[in-house]
Order: sequence, then C-alpha cells, then structure tokens
Amino acid sequence: MRFVLPTSTLAAILATALASGHAAAAATSPTPITLDQAMANPDWIGTPVESAWWGWDSRQVYYKQKRAGSPLRDTFLVNGGAAKQVDDKQLANLDTANPVYNREHTRAIVLRNGDLFERDLKSGALTQIVRGTAAAADPQYAADGKHVQFRIGNDWFSWSRSERLVTPVAVLRTAKDPDAKPETDALRDLQLRLISTLARVKEERDATRAQRDAERSADATRAPKPVYLGEKVVIASSALSPSGRYLLVVTSAKDADKRRVGKMPRYVTESGYEETDDERPRVSDAGPVPHQLKLLEIATGKVTDLSFDTLPGIATDPLADLRAAQKLAALKGNRPVRFEHSAESIRWSDDGARVAVMAQSIDNKDRWIATVDLAGATLQPLHRLSDQAWVNNRGNDFGWQPDNSTLWFQSEESGYAHLYLKNARTPDAAPRAITSGKWEASDVTWSADGKIAYFLCNPKLPGTYEVCASNTTDAKVKELTTLGGVESFTVSPDGRKLLVRYSTSYMPAQIATVPATGGAATQLTDTRSADYKARNWVAPQIVAVPSTHGADPVWAKLYRPATLEPGKKYPVVMFVHGAGYLQNVTQRFPVYFREQMFHNLLVQQGYIVLDMDYRASLGYGRNWRTAIYRQMGHPELDDYIDGLNWLVANHQGDAKNVGIYGGSYGGFMTFMALLRAPDQFKAGAALRPVTDWTTYNHEYTSNILNTPELDPRAYKVSSPIEYADKLKGHILIAHGMVDDNVFYQDSVRMAQRFIELKKDNWELASYPLERHAYVHAESWYDQYRRIYQLFERTLKTKE
Repeated sequence: MRFVLPTSTLAAILATALASGHAAAAATSPTPITLDQAMANPDWIGTPVESAWWGWDSRQVYYKQKRAGSPLRDTFLVNGGAAKQVDDKQLANLDTANPVYNREHTRAIVLRNGDLFERDLKSGALTQIVRGTAAAADPQYAADGKHVQFRIGNDWFSWSRSERLVTPVAVLRTAKDPDAKPETDALRDLQLRLISTLARVKEERDATRAQRDAERSADATRAPKPVYLGEKVVIASSALSPSGRYLLVVTSAKDADKRRVGKMPRYVTESGYEETDDERPRVSDAGPVPHQLKLLEIATGKVTDLSFDTLPGIATDPLADLRAAQKLAALKGNRPVRFEHSAESIRWSDDGARVAVMAQSIDNKDRWIATVDLAGATLQPLHRLSDQAWVNNRGNDFGWQPDNSTLWFQSEESGYAHLYLKNARTPDAAPRAITSGKWEASDVTWSADGKIAYFLCNPKLPGTYEVCASNTTDAKVKELTTLGGVESFTVSPDGRKLLVRYSTSYMPAQIATVPATGGAATQLTDTRSADYKARNWVAPQIVAVPSTHGADPVWAKLYRPATLEPGKKYPVVMFVHGAGYLQNVTQRFPVYFREQMFHNLLVQQGYIVLDMDYRASLGYGRNWRTAIYRQMGHPELDDYIDGLNWLVANHQGDAKNVGIYGGSYGGFMTFMALLRAPDQFKAGAALRPVTDWTTYNHEYTSNILNTPELDPRAYKVSSPIEYADKLKGHILIAHGMVDDNVFYQDSVRMAQRFIELKKDNWELASYPLERHAYVHAESWYDQYRRIYQLFERTLKTKE
C-alpha cells in the first residue's frame, strides 16, 4: 500500500506546524541562556531514559537512567504508579531487554550479565540455565521447544529443560586436527615399511584412536569430538540450526589483514609520560578481509566450503572502467564477499529446515539474500539488491515467518527502505511489498503470529517518527502513535501494548505505553530537572527550503526571533550536522542538544540560525543518500547555498555576514564552504574535521568514494586540503588530540598547508584529553567560546 499524503494535506500539516511554532514563540519570551550553562555537564537538564523494557507479565516496565553527577546507571521499575529504583536484592529476578520467545510465546530466554535464564510466562518462574565466567550469546529455542541453544566463545551448547543439563553440540577449533591423516610423504612411507617397530606403534595408536572415537559416538554422555577448521582461519561468527543438525560458520583467512596502523600519541597522561595507542587502518584497496562460509554437518563432523558462484553478478566487476583507467589489473574470478554484522547475517527458520544468509560484495555494490540447500551444500539466490553507488547497510534486516518458508526482508529497491515478503519455495517469484511510498520503514518487530509488522515510519513529514503497523494480508499501513518523536519501541510479551521511547525538541527521551492497536499514550516518566522545565526555548521551525538543483526540498530547522525588526538584516549562522548519513531535522531531542542551546544564545544575540538535512542525510531515501557518490561536499554545499539565499529572501538574512560551523562531517563541510564558496561564507568553525578522505576509515569512505588507488579523482574533488589555497575568510579549527575516529593529524596537516600558503585569519585549538565525542565540560565551553567570539568579531560588521 502506498502511504503518501496529498500535497494539500502535507502543506496543511507544515503550515500548522509553523503557525504553532510562531504562536509558542510569541506567547512567551525565551529564557536567556549563558554559554557556561549551555556547555555545562548535561545532567542539569535531567538524565534521559536510556533504555526500557517490559517485565514478563506485561504490566511492569523497567528502564535505565544515569545518576546525576555520576557515570553510574540505575534500574527503575514502573508498575502503575511512581517509578521505584530496583535495589540490589531484586537484581537476581530481573527481566532484561530483547528476550527470545518460544513458538507458543509461553516461555522466554533471558540473557543477563552473560548468564542465561528461562522465564515461564504463565507462572513467572525463573530458571537459571548457565552461570559462568565466559559470557553466553546468541540464545535460541531448539526446534523441539524443549531445549535452549546458545554459544560460549565459538562453541555451541544445548540445555535440556527436563534434564537440567547443558551439553556441548559443536566444539570448534581453529587448529590442525591432531588425528588427521598425514599428507602423502614418500620418506614417511619408507620408514614405516623398513622399521617394523614404527609400524607397530602407528597401528596401536590408530587402534586406540578408533576405539576412543567409537566409544565417544556410542556413549551419549560424552561430549562431541572437536571440529578442526585448520590453523589458517579465524572464526567471525556461527549460527546453529534449531534442529541441531547443522552449523553455518563465517571465517576469514588468518593474518590476512595487511593494512598498516598508525600510532596515536597521548600527551596528558596519569603517568606523566607520553603514551601511544594503535589507530584504525585507513581506507585502501587492501580493504577488509573477505569472508568464507562453511557448512558443518554436526553428526558426521563434515565441513563443506560453500561456493559463491551461484550469486548473480558475483563475477562482474562494476568498477572495471575505473580499474582500467588507473591501469590496475582486472578482477579475476568472483568479487570478494563479506557478511557484515556477521552474527546477524544468518537466519535459521524455527524448525531448522531452512536457513537464509545475507552476503555483501566488498565493493558494496551488491547485497544478496540466499538460502542454503543443506543436502547439496549450495547457495540458492533468493534476492539481489544492486546499487551503482553503494548498498545501504542500514534498513537491511531479514528473517523467517512462523510458517518456516516465507522470508521477510528490508530493501531500498523502490528508492526507499521498505518491507517485503518472499516464499523460499518459489525463488523466481517477485517479492511482495507490505509497505511502500516516499518514506522509510525501520526497526522492524513482528507479532508472534507473523501477521503484523511493527516499525518506525515517517510518512507525514521526513522528521516526524511514529510507530506504524502493516498487516501482511492486505498491506494496509496504520499509524499507532501520535507522539512525533518516537525513537524506539518494544511490544509487550502478551502482544497487547507498545512500550515507546520518545522525545521532543527540548525533552530528552522518556517512555510511554500505547495500545498495540493504536491510541492515546500513557506517559510513564518525565526526568527533566525543574530548572530545565521552567525555561522557555526558541521553538525550532521545521521548514522546507526549495532546491535550485533539481533535488527535493531540503528540510531544515530555523531558529529566529518570533518577530523580525523591520528593515534589519540579521547575521546568519548555518549549522552542519555530523556523520553525513544522519538526520537532525526531526521532532526528536537532538543529538546536538548543546548546539541547540547555543542556537538559542545566538538568537538572543541577534543572529538567525539554519540547521539543514543536506543531501546524504538519513531518512530521505536512496537518491538523497547517494547524491554525494564520488563528489562529497558538492551537492551538500549547493543545499547550504540554497538555504542561505532562502534566508536572505524570506527572513532578512544578511548575505554579507554568513558563518557556518559543525563537527566531524560538519567540520568537513565547514571547510568545503569556506574554501569552495569563499565569497558567500565569511567565517566558519571546523570541529574535528575530515580534511583528507584518504585518511578516514575504509568501511565508510570506500562506499562513497571507492578507494584512493581506484578512484583518485573522487578523493581529490572531495578533500578540503585540495582547496586550501582558496581560503579568504576566517576559520577556527578545533580538534581533540586523542580522536580515534577522525585523527588529529587531519587538522595538523591542514594547518601545515595554511602555513605553507601563508594564509591569515585561521587558528587551531587543540584539546589534549578529548576523543571524537568530547566528554569534558571545560572543553565544550572553551570550544564554543571560541566559536561565539569568532562570529561576534566577523559577522557583525558593516562591510
């Protein structure tokens, strides 16, 4: 079903939102905020609800909250009244998030602190399955419903409810099998023929081994023989069939990653001496190590390497033209494959009869879903998603329906992330969509009977998130909440309610319950401090900025006085969110809540501020996401120039006094604005910026720019350091010196370029104790003091 609002309805919603924003701003004057208060430890706001989950009886709700002034977290319980802290004596009977239910939804596996328990959902009885020093993981119910299967390290175990016994199922070793027959060797054969004593010792050893193996096979009380995969591989993940008959194992070659890592010095240390940490590898053709997929037959110990030859397009190189242009060797054979988030890339049906895997080419132009012919040990393709730019790793989940033959999956093939169903019995049939439209479905949860899919959706406005549901019979989508800023949700064990975690522009995440069929929300928490709640804030207006470059409207948050003074031109500050693929123009409490308070301060000091979801931002579909392919910093800059011109035309923005700032990707974009459009942007603050994409990580960068060896032009046009000679305005560079995401080296190298070019009006502020995400209030204050002073001295001139 296509869930798209008519243009008139969308316009009405937007007009109402803008009108209410103006009315709220006009009704009460914003409370003044100081820079010191805005950058203080955020505990003064009131610590948010960090996570929340249902109790086994569907009546109790638990949640985690940080203590004010402390890094410690406490657990609270809500059961129809005020929240109560869970004391230490109650911890042994505590439920946890993400329980695993049996087929009948009468029992649930609880994983707590690495230990496993089973909860009887009828009586509430809790039975401990395993207690150990090594953490259990990946729990699941066996096909018979009488056993619980789980992994510790690389070994798989089964717990019998009736026997209260834990038994090894598959014991994996990445070593040479000590009992394996030696390879053919003429010299060895000669010794055994000539020296009878050696031959006799070998016969006795072989007989002892054979007897031991026979006894192990015949004696049900014995643990199974280890399976040796060889000494040349490492195990990435594995998944046991609920039938207990098969194990799929993802491996990679040992010591295959030859990428160089650097050393990051730390100068301010407890020891008083300089210390160093290893850095991550940079983007390169070496890339991440490919994966292999092995099928283990538990009963016989037989291991078969599964070939990827059957995956359509696996041997076709989508980058062949770029490879030829750089005179690089042509690809031979299949493209290498990885199982990203490998533990989540294998899905067994509940009965263990079928298994599906999700593989991705390392160049990330293809994603395949395939089933495994267990008897024939071959992959059978079920769905292929290709993208000439790159396949989105988010919104790419999949799994089996209760009928054990229908697979559900997410795909961006329509241009937006949506849900599909496909029957594995008819692999050639087209998948059936159960959501559609110019919006995205994410964070999918299914009802116990598999008939209803619950998910986050944004059909009204890109930044308005609700919980939606779709019925698999008729694919009708229904919004279940009206909160606007839903962040996550869970379905109660009995399936009757939703526990919703939501927020608003000035309210950190709280929780509420909503009927699973939709309806009014019952708020359970409000953890904001009295001081914070008493304040009036500048209401961000969510606006649609027209694009002059053929794109959809660029959604943005506008911060401005409720009433503009006639004839006055306001200096403009533009904010750029980080991460690239992130959405900040929503009704949720922003990741950049400090920056939002800073924008309040700027408004009270006479600025107008625009915060844009430029092209490449999350939530707007495939074309928006991939617009930056091979040209980072170009479409985004076009969007910001459109935003600037829109402010000048509609909100009395001063085109001659424009500043821009942001961190990480926002720092990168600040450089691109100052260096590629120096006549439009007068000042900027580039915080922890990428200045040269060749120094960033492979997993992110190679998707967008390929690799430096393969696509040097893409890196040249996308890296600010290549435009350093174009600097005209004023720029502040601020960087944590122990940043392990965007290295401090990025800013140092740019500083050296400015020195060599004899550039003026730039400065580098260094923060010795900060990584990529600052944690110390003093650093936050110092950084934003510099930003504020930069804008005050450069954007309030009469030039």
